[in-house]
Amino acid sequence: MAYIFLVYTVFFVSIVMFSLLINTILLKFATTLGIRENEKPLIRWSSVSRPALGGISFYISFLIGTASFGIFFNNDALFNDGQVIGLLFASSLAFLMGLADDAYNTKPFLKFFVQVACAGILIFSGNFSETNSTIQLFDNEILNMILTLFWVVGIMNSINMLDNMDGITAITSLFILIIALIFLTIDEDFKNYDFIVILAVVASLIGFLFHNWNPSKMFMGDSGSQFLGLLIAAVGIKYFWNSTSFVNGELISSKQIIMILIVFILPICDTTSVVINRLVRKQSPFVGGKDHTTHHLSYMGFTDSQIAFIYLGISFLSLIISIALYRFINNWSYWIATGFFMYFLGIFSVLYITTQQNKNKRK
Repeated sequence: MAYIFLVYTVFFVSIVMFSLLINTILLKFATTLGIRENEKPLIRWSSVSRPALGGISFYISFLIGTASFGIFFNNDALFNDGQVIGLLFASSLAFLMGLADDAYNTKPFLKFFVQVACAGILIFSGNFSETNSTIQLFDNEILNMILTLFWVVGIMNSINMLDNMDGITAITSLFILIIALIFLTIDEDFKNYDFIVILAVVASLIGFLFHNWNPSKMFMGDSGSQFLGLLIAAVGIKYFWNSTSFVNGELISSKQIIMILIVFILPICDTTSVVINRLVRKQSPFVGGKDHTTHHLSYMGFTDSQIAFIYLGISFLSLIISIALYRFINNWSYWIATGFFMYFLGIFSVLYITTQQNKNKRK
């Protein structure tokens, strides 16, 4: 145990330093990659265009984590587990599509097609693994596959939409991944491939936040948001959707749904609010705009840094609740489910109400 702790401590610190270094280098040498053509509309909160290169450090750190697992633990597992191979292919595809979008403004249909392909890869990879790669909510596997498809595509788009203000997406993704790490730690599953790659991406996000905190010097770009969206969607399936009871290993459908609502509370609240408001205004939910929950908090007078701290606080509270759900609540009931749902509904209501204020300022 002491050896594993030492290895992970050195590994974590090394990735944080690597992320700081590579992002600093990219900032110095960035010219046009990630900065779209000036004549094309760019829907961002910041009025200043900055290099959108943060996703490169996420992806490289992910690959370093993969290689490190093979070096320190089990090299054979990298090639014998279908889910590992599926995650590698799907995350690489998501990253490359995002990188292309940062550089060339790819067509929305192509972006959607690649997202569906990423979901398909994750679903198909389960055929070559001992664990399920689809959400296990229904008795019918076809319905589970359809739900998994919607989940992956939805989260990839939700994380992309949430990347509209300094630090917001990095904080949100960071806490979701930290919750998964804590679950693995509770289970003492330190030699799991997922543990080391999630730890690597968490470290890279911390290094990235140094440049992305307001006022930011760098954006993560679509390469970052698409990669993170794919990764946390996959993590969500395995550790939150399919999270069994800590005591008896039982799947409880209402507990699965509550767990997802708590862990992914910010992406769900923001995306749902935006979709509802745009449909009411008879606008497309898929067109960018300055009408997110973050924007409306700004219209109310909060600074960008204060908004980031608000999101950090909600994320931390959700982390505490998620740990309680997983480790300490063994006798599940609909009364308990209702109580936790009221927490989600309370956060959603507050954030949604903010979007009904200062409507004249949004675009």
